[in-house]
Amino acid sequence: MNNAAPAPARTRGRPRGNPPTREAIVSAARTLFLERGYRGTTVRAVAAVAGVDAALIAYHFGSKKGLFADVMQFQCANALAVDHVLVGDPATLPERLIDAVTGLWEDADFLTLTAQGDEAAEVIREYLESELLGRLVEFLGGRDATARATAVVTILGGLIYTRYLNPLPTPATLTTSEIREILTPALGAALAPRPRTLSTTGAGRRGSPAPG
Repeated sequence: MNNAAPAPARTRGRPRGNPPTREAIVSAARTLFLERGYRGTTVRAVAAVAGVDAALIAYHFGSKKGLFADVMQFQCANALAVDHVLVGDPATLPERLIDAVTGLWEDADFLTLTAQGDEAAEVIREYLESELLGRLVEFLGGRDATARATAVVTILGGLIYTRYLNPLPTPATLTTSEIREILTPALGAALAPRPRTLSTTGAGRRGSPAPG
């Protein structure tokens, strides 16, 4: 009786030792977007650099815009790693958030990508809302988590807009340590739990006796 294991079936496409991956496509696209810009980069060129069929890019990303969004999201996730920022002493969380944002936006490659039109601005908005805001709400927890996280993202979004996207003279000339010093109190206040109001504690309800 032959107990030898059956030979594995041959698979179509590229060999298993060198499979096409989303990471390889994103890496190739990032290189080309930095070198040629959004308009000068084609899906066919990305496919050639990544060594894949252009149809595979359409399958994974839908379009060049979708691919660019993934490149931007990858860049954001690498520099502004939310889980990493949230770990540590809660007292220094404001400083870590500021350092993550300024570190991301003062990276030369990221600045090059963000200068490539409305597509970049749209991705940044989506990242702040879906990733940073969502993770902060989950991290903070409690009845006022959404309000606190929204306040934090609003402050950081203001920093991004006034220092990087549409710089005002004063914010643009501040050092990162000066930004940290100025914004840490505001972020600390935004992160702090909200005190319960009269309406939530039951005090002052209609019909309650007035204090003597």
